[in-house]
Amino acid sequence: MLPDNELIAKVIAHNDSHAFALLVKRYQSNIRQFLRRLTAGDYAMADDLAQDCFMTAFEKLAQYNGSGSFSSWLHTLAYRRFLRVIQTGAQKYEIPCDVSWQKLTTKDSTDQDILAESLMSYLDVKERTVITLSCADGMSHNEIAQVTGIPLGTVKSHIAKAKQKLHDLMSKDSVEAS
Repeated sequence: MLPDNELIAKVIAHNDSHAFALLVKRYQSNIRQFLRRLTAGDYAMADDLAQDCFMTAFEKLAQYNGSGSFSSWLHTLAYRRFLRVIQTGAQKYEIPCDVSWQKLTTKDSTDQDILAESLMSYLDVKERTVITLSCADGMSHNEIAQVTGIPLGTVKSHIAKAKQKLHDLMSKDSVEAS
């Protein structure tokens, strides 16, 4: 398996669509999951945004300078595209969801993914973004600050707020289920 930098070099030097297809295959699941969480489970919108992200990546690949990971660069493109869509009001993201304690304790990974996407509707966009990048994508606080353009201290604050909101939600639902 070729490393990202070699695939990127092939795409830039030879307009190698096969090399780019390998990059897409390598990162499409992570980008789609990230966008599904940002859109609180709107699969159609997440897929559209992911497609836009990869089209933009292909067009601007020569601008990728390698100072951060390719994954972080793609997440940045996806996040910026998402922000443009919500800033134009093209999509409403306040999606009500019904979360029950039984769903929160499911062991089925598909159910857990759907639940996590649904829970995102309880967070504001910035909280959704940083908690997803931190927990689902495993990025450091510094990487999250780089992807989002949010100051490091604010990233930490948003993560703490998001965790507290989700904890409160689960605690409240746990009490109601008793």
